[in-house]
Amino acid sequence: MQILKPVGREAASKKYDLLSAMMAHALAGDKHRQRLVLRLMALITTRYNWARDELSIGQREIARLWSVDERTVKREMAKLRGLGWLDQKHAGARGRVATYSLGIDRLLLDTRPEWALIGPDFVERLSGTPAAPESTVVPFQRPQSFTPEGLWGRAQMQLSTEDPPTFGAWFAPLTEIGVAQGRLELLAPTRFHAAYVMTHFGERLRMAARRADPSIRDVQVTAV
Repeated sequence: MQILKPVGREAASKKYDLLSAMMAHALAGDKHRQRLVLRLMALITTRYNWARDELSIGQREIARLWSVDERTVKREMAKLRGLGWLDQKHAGARGRVATYSLGIDRLLLDTRPEWALIGPDFVERLSGTPAAPESTVVPFQRPQSFTPEGLWGRAQMQLSTEDPPTFGAWFAPLTEIGVAQGRLELLAPTRFHAAYVMTHFGERLRMAARRADPSIRDVQVTAV
């Protein structure tokens, strides 16, 4: 999957692509997810600086925009941070509001299952690969290389759904060592594999583990 960066000559269309993916994701979800996505879209379209990747707005202003109280703002912003859709760059302080960056990569991963609802051209544009032609042939289903049991099993289910090629190449070979003091420890087949995963996919692993178990604070990948 190519990473969508809303800059350059095609910046406007890339922004619309991201918002379209969010819209399709919301419409396919329940009322709670729809409301959360709508609130984030309101922040993006009114206050997000695409060039600087910065959302700078106070809780009182958010409450007014959303037509809610500040307690609701705190709860919803915590959900957005927990999902990885927003990342706090600077905490609010006296005379200064909090600033956030937008988790575009995470948003694309989470909305990917709904891209096909928009159309094959949309899937091709965002994934960078041609859409598969329709066929009446039933493809051979390879057996899963994991069982969706336990913490790592649940995390693997999410990782395999959101990005199958990356999962097959880098996440499937990992095995669980155990959990200690809020850290999930995984074993890679080689030192290179462990280093590559931690460097390029460390945050994605941590997010998947936290979604499977909110008590997890970190993920460590090692090799024999």
